[in-house]
Amino acid sequence: MRPILPLLTFLLPILSFAQAPTIGVVEIFGNRKIPEDEIGKVVGAVPGGGLPQSKGTVEDRLQALPGIDSAALEAACCENGKVILYVGVHEKDGPMLAFREYPAESPDMPEAVSKAYSTFLDRVREAGRSGGGAEDLNEGHSLLADPAARQAQLAFVPLANVHAAELSDILHRSADSDHRAIAAYVLGYASDKKAILQDLVYALRDPDATVRGNATRALAAIATYAGKNPALDLRIQASWFIDLLNSPVFTDRNNAAIALVNLTESRPPEILDELRNGALLSLVEMARWKHSPHALPAFILLGRTAGIRENDVQAAWAKGQRERIISSATGIKKQ
Repeated sequence: MRPILPLLTFLLPILSFAQAPTIGVVEIFGNRKIPEDEIGKVVGAVPGGGLPQSKGTVEDRLQALPGIDSAALEAACCENGKVILYVGVHEKDGPMLAFREYPAESPDMPEAVSKAYSTFLDRVREAGRSGGGAEDLNEGHSLLADPAARQAQLAFVPLANVHAAELSDILHRSADSDHRAIAAYVLGYASDKKAILQDLVYALRDPDATVRGNATRALAAIATYAGKNPALDLRIQASWFIDLLNSPVFTDRNNAAIALVNLTESRPPEILDELRNGALLSLVEMARWKHSPHALPAFILLGRTAGIRENDVQAAWAKGQRERIISSATGIKKQ
């Protein structure tokens, strides 16, 4: 029961707050002590209404609440044609998760790389309109089924090999978040996967969520490749992703959960122990999200941590028995 979620799932669903879609669902997460109603009053957004006019203003107001040290709003598509507003907070005594400060330098982005990435995004948008979003990770990087998008991705392989040092420098030093995001994505196509691992791991603590997302997806693809090629000794640590399950940012959690579904397919006990010890409550929150494609990866992970057979997890999901699996994973008997 492995969720096959294509690249389009990640690149296209996060909406701008400058848009004015109708909210279908508001999901508040990360609050273990602060009541949801208190957070909801600050956000001031409800199903049937519009998005807050200023994302940054609402985040600042949430961070001003006693006990909260960070907050993030993201609008994702879609639940019954309406937007999902994810409101994440991190409480001051919650699991430690720190991102770096923004870099302040300006290394140049190779023009060939920026042009190739722009072409790629155009092809992805076209693929999204035609529904061609199936994705193959067996080569250690994303290759979309859509021929034009796939060709654009294959162009990254020689670029990553030629410009690896420059892209690494951009990831570490560039003040331009768009450039760092491009670097994280394109580096994942380098032929020598072992050589780029530490750069991608470094990007997992970038202050920008898009950079972190591109690095997470690149590492998840390498993890798939590593599993099929054990002789290469590509060591992917689950802790890199588990930490992100405690982030107040929806895309951090969503990307990490999908990566961990792939990493735990064989149910390695050490990783399942790490999940139980490091992110169990976060997985419970996510498994209760109303939009089922976003809830499914966490639900699968909870089933695996509880030692429930994959077929039984799948059957419970199909029957809408989320709480039964959640209760088994947390050791709480369903009333």
